Amino acid sequence: MIGLVLITHGDIGASLRAAMEHVVGKQQQMATLSIGADDDIQARRRDLEAAIVAVDHDDGVILLTDMFGSTPSNLAISMLERGDIEVIAGVNLPMLVKLAKVRSNRTLDECIDIAEGAGRKYIAAASRLPETCLGGAVCCKAIDAALEPVIDAPVRRRPVTVAG
Repeated sequence: MIGLVLITHGDIGASLRAAMEHVVGKQQQMATLSIGADDDIQARRRDLEAAIVAVDHDDGVILLTDMFGSTPSNLAISMLERGDIEVIAGVNLPMLVKLAKVRSNRTLDECIDIAEGAGRKYIAAASRLPETCLGGAVCCKAIDAALEPVIDAPVRRRPVTVAG
């Protein structure tokens, strides 16, 4: 199973995890790391390394951050050298729910593609959706059909070198 670590500002990660587990149930191989304004970054780096070790059972780890370019994101990106780690910035609840459902039977790359797709799919301005999509829990099949090829399309990745 792919391990997950949420690295976020304040308690955002813990709140997202609680909401995710409310929807899909308790999750194993998952950790959260809260980054505060006055934190010692080297101490947080050690905490992140320990969290990665705790959730990694040799299938890889996805580090999920709240905002690209932020301290949590930069800290996560510094871990890419391991090779069995990927970073996704802009974590949201639909992304986490989808990851919970697929991370036990998909590869790291497949999980990344699926998570990115789910994260984007459920960002919507309600006033711009067709009226048929505004029925609460009823899913808009037209939007699903239009987005499915985008979500399922494989993404070509380029090798990442982290400056040291």
